[in-house]
Amino acid sequence: MHARAAWQLDRLGYRVYRYAPGKADWRAAGLPTEGSGAVELRAGSIVRSSVPTCRPHTLVSEASAAARAAGWDVCIVVNENGIVLGRLRGDQLDSTLQEPVEAVMELGPTTTRADDDLAGLVERMQRRNVGSILVTDPDGRLIGVLRREDGQAALSGR
Repeated sequence: MHARAAWQLDRLGYRVYRYAPGKADWRAAGLPTEGSGAVELRAGSIVRSSVPTCRPHTLVSEASAAARAAGWDVCIVVNENGIVLGRLRGDQLDSTLQEPVEAVMELGPTTTRADDDLAGLVERMQRRNVGSILVTDPDGRLIGVLRREDGQAALSGR
């Protein structure tokens, strides 16, 4: 919102918050940074961005075939703006159902931001026995998938 419009609404009695993105938002979106903090390993630095995606209206059988053809065991359900809505995996993905993925998708999968500290994230993934996690920008737009094995390899210097 433009500052003048915000002040006009404020004057009329509306409670207004004006958001101006900053460095933290930039990093959380996985955008490049410079300086001493740029060398720290973060979730977005080793994310796999080639993960298969589908829309809610895509047939389960089509999403399953596309994921398998790409060599993945998951298909991320996104809207037209790339915002994560759900995920297909396991039995959902092995299905030949001729119905939309929105009928069987896992709603609201866990995500993390691109600027999340990799060491802490990998430790939490190990403790909870999580093999992968979705990485999104602050708006919920898919950046990619971080596999725990990739995080471990990056931390060990491989």
